[in-house]
Amino acid sequence: MLGSSSGLSPAPPLLPSVAKNSKWVRHGFAISAVLTDDPTMTTVGDGMENIGLVSIDPGLESFKDHFRYRMKRYVDQKKLIERYEGGLEEFALGYQKFGFNRDEGGIVYREWAPAAQEAQIIGDFNGWDGSNHRMEKNEFGVWSIKIPDSGGNPAIPHNSRVKFRFMHGNGVWVDRIPAWIKYATVDPASFGAPYDGVYWDPPTSERYEFKFPRPPKPNAPRIYEAHVGMSSSEPRVNSYREFADNVLPRIRANNYNTVQLMAVIEHSYYASFGYHVTNFFAVSSRSGNPEDLKYLIDKAHSLGLRVLMDVVHSHASNNVTDGLNGFDIGQGAQESYFHTGDRGYHNLWDSRLFNYANWEVLRFLLSNLRWWLEEFKFDGFRFDGVTSMLYHHHGINMAFTGDYNEYFSEATDVDAVVYLMLANYLIHNILPDATVIAEDVSGMPGLGCPVSEGGVGFDYRLAMAIPDKWIDYLKNKSDLEWSMNEISRSLTNRRYTEKCVAYAESHDQSIVGDKTLAFILMDKEMYSGMSCLTEAPPAVDRGIALHKMIHSITMALGGEGYLNFMGNEFGHPEWIDFPREGNGWSYEMCRRQWNLADMEHLRYKFMNAFDRAMNLLDEKYSFLASTKQIVSSTNEEDKVIVFERGDLVFVFNFHPEKTYDGYKVGCDLPGKYRVALDSDALEFGGHGRVGHDADHFTSPEGIPGVPETNFNNRPNSFKVLSPARTCVVYYRVEESEESHDDNDEMGVNEILAADVITEQEDVEEAASRAKVGKPNLVDVDGDGSGLSKTVNFEVEDIGDDASDD
Repeated sequence: MLGSSSGLSPAPPLLPSVAKNSKWVRHGFAISAVLTDDPTMTTVGDGMENIGLVSIDPGLESFKDHFRYRMKRYVDQKKLIERYEGGLEEFALGYQKFGFNRDEGGIVYREWAPAAQEAQIIGDFNGWDGSNHRMEKNEFGVWSIKIPDSGGNPAIPHNSRVKFRFMHGNGVWVDRIPAWIKYATVDPASFGAPYDGVYWDPPTSERYEFKFPRPPKPNAPRIYEAHVGMSSSEPRVNSYREFADNVLPRIRANNYNTVQLMAVIEHSYYASFGYHVTNFFAVSSRSGNPEDLKYLIDKAHSLGLRVLMDVVHSHASNNVTDGLNGFDIGQGAQESYFHTGDRGYHNLWDSRLFNYANWEVLRFLLSNLRWWLEEFKFDGFRFDGVTSMLYHHHGINMAFTGDYNEYFSEATDVDAVVYLMLANYLIHNILPDATVIAEDVSGMPGLGCPVSEGGVGFDYRLAMAIPDKWIDYLKNKSDLEWSMNEISRSLTNRRYTEKCVAYAESHDQSIVGDKTLAFILMDKEMYSGMSCLTEAPPAVDRGIALHKMIHSITMALGGEGYLNFMGNEFGHPEWIDFPREGNGWSYEMCRRQWNLADMEHLRYKFMNAFDRAMNLLDEKYSFLASTKQIVSSTNEEDKVIVFERGDLVFVFNFHPEKTYDGYKVGCDLPGKYRVALDSDALEFGGHGRVGHDADHFTSPEGIPGVPETNFNNRPNSFKVLSPARTCVVYYRVEESEESHDDNDEMGVNEILAADVITEQEDVEEAASRAKVGKPNLVDVDGDGSGLSKTVNFEVEDIGDDASDD
């Protein structure tokens, strides 16, 4: 299957640069970056004859050699790290050795730059003259210096600027931000100014101390994907503390249990959405300093919210002045963070690609993960761009068909696969309850299986095909052309035992040039037809109904977790556009208009209320975590999908016109069923056609134990009213519940109705500093449509003019 080269480019020998206990040790032999046939390592067959992944999926049997090969590579790399660094966890404490660290009587600074001829540390502390602060280089290419304290105080003051100055082979000196810097800033008054590294070591009185423990790992993550910088209702950069105080309470009020933060790691180009990282150990300074981010995470934990970081280890910014790429001065791959030549450059992303076989790259990236987990108390990661990492072709111009040969061949980048295996092993060793998610569009088998079974070790993968399916339907098919079978297959098409996080739309669909589902559904009517004081236009009535249905069926049927991007829960009417040259560096579209959801006279509140109810349904019944998922009916003529998730029965009627009275639906357990959630309820902007006080009693179907004689292969059935364009969820009433707490036998609609006043007061109090006013709808096109380029808000009384909406 795979030989020792297997699509890999062998690199020259490498030596580890920092040995156990931080002592510099010269080893008697070199360590291969590719680890092919070292007799001191494991043999291919040692303990790896039984790959658990293959026993789960017999179709992988013919690729067993591939799994044995990469397992050998993983085991060998791990053993080398254990031998020379004292173990993987010790290895991942690189930030205690590299960069700036306090030592007895001074500050020690270390930097890996093997190709540099000379090196100095410069900054505010020495007037940017490094002649008195020359660094020494050891045999592993690591430069170091100890700067003694001055008068009992650190020679480099906290929050002062620093840079690493080194000489090229051609004698030219360059200044770079230290690779392990923990904070970097830019002069806001100087357009296009380069970033400066900042020595961050606040006194005890200024350090944020965590007060709240991490919340326990939920049975299933309900994830709110958020970008702190663009979370203000005003066109500006929001801060970590403002997000914590104003936005986190909203997220908790909508019953999410996890926040996924984008763009936390420093990136010099704001419009990159945080995906062109320049400084991997530094928080994005636009929103505050490291202590401010700690405040945010601690506040989230106090609300019972776990926090995941959107981590980018798939590539690095091409920025030479501000980023890691500035250390690449033409050296060979063994002396650089990146591959050389074409293999080190991503053509579509204009970014550099890591050499995952390099000892120091492994130290850097693994330490980066441990840094964010331990220093900032993140609860896990969403790994960006995993598809690009898994294959030498990076997924470019690849339409993955599911053929296993596409995943396991010479196109597979085994270096990257081994790094991800090490990363997942490390994360779960440090934090056993961590949640780690892979953004992979290829669907590589085993990505979500434990490393011990031959998998890559992720807890979840993103179900990335789902939003594409919805966009295709909304843009290219009429309502009557929607296929219930195809929708069901698309939502359930995932690998057995490998968990998925489902989503109908994420930040990808919210970026300028694309459209959110709400925008596709309602378009210009979102500016002129959202007032509750007038009858909803047909496009709005249809749009809100389908918005609720699409999100709820995606959540209920699409995976073992659910994700929503900030603002999409209430159908935010506009895309995001970050300041860039193409829009005159404007912040106008770089915000979220929370006041739309808060206004009682606007229909955005209905979508927001339904989002809250969907999450509450899972909080109450834990259906996302249930392995019981049975689709009993996909009726193409009726346009109805019926399925069970856990012990709930879901009935989706996608027909644009037909309402079915006495519609028969199958179920597993006999007994009495009641409405748990009804998308047609008045509080969700529906028409209130379904009664919530009706009891639905089951009837047995067919011969017990003979599924083919049952109704839709279900042993019981009951009849319901199923209005057009609605989702209604039913729960089974346990006999013991009749005498218990009222909440035990209440549906989600009723619970929300009882709690909505209190919850709304909490949200309003948390958002008290936000401006709330009425929409200023301007008919910019002069066609009477009321369509404006943006929904602006003025601080004034809503008053009687609301009817003009």
